[in-house]
Amino acid sequence: MLEILTLMLIGALAGVLAGLLGVGGGLVVVPALAFWLPSRGVAAADALHAAVATSLASICVTATASAWAHHRRGAVDVRALAWLAPGLLLGSGGGALLVAHVPATALTLFVAAFCGYAAWQMSRPRLVADVAGAPLSPRWLVPGGLAIGAVSAAVGIGGGSLTVPLLYRLGASLTRAIATSAAAGLPIALAGTLGYMCARTPPTLSGWAVGLVDFRLALMVGSLSVLTAPLGASLAHRWPVRRLRGVFAAWLLLVALLLLGRLLHV
Repeated sequence: MLEILTLMLIGALAGVLAGLLGVGGGLVVVPALAFWLPSRGVAAADALHAAVATSLASICVTATASAWAHHRRGAVDVRALAWLAPGLLLGSGGGALLVAHVPATALTLFVAAFCGYAAWQMSRPRLVADVAGAPLSPRWLVPGGLAIGAVSAAVGIGGGSLTVPLLYRLGASLTRAIATSAAAGLPIALAGTLGYMCARTPPTLSGWAVGLVDFRLALMVGSLSVLTAPLGASLAHRWPVRRLRGVFAAWLLLVALLLLGRLLHV
């Protein structure tokens, strides 16, 4: 029972992050599941893949709750989302193939450097007012969605860490960028979940497992996120832009440091 409550609380934290920053929360959920699964007899060779797969399934729940909370406030840029979604789906579903010729170390270093640069940009005041402006150009949204989906699938990070800086750089207000990114996390999670469901199922996962996705664990993690994602979304709309920029910049730096730390343990 204690372990179940712990997983639910981890999901609750992921929900707050999803609503507040427009990210999936996988950086919280994946390490927790990767630590928890071996204690349940899952082989170490399968634990990390099952953790990523199950985290993506839980993000389907979290992203839906977060996106709906932002949509109710009219903050989701539906037009930008429509241009992003096809690339996100294709990129996430075939990300490993698209970046097959890029060494994992080089790709991870690139993403870490990008997150560090985006954090620096995010911490600086914008030259224009941080309000919703003209519609974003699909010229950058289509290839941007493809790249974000592919990198997210290959490196194992949530697309929000890349989607929010892209939309913000293209001129969206930070709140609208976060809201649209929260909605964009759903196609990434769906495509990734479906892909992992086609894999071999380790015998030590629960009877609820399909492929590498353990839906029992995914429901535990996602259960409280339905309640906490709207809380995070509420904070995103209430906090001043300066504070929101600082929090997101700190998140990007954390992503960069975790990616670099992963390289040190390879």
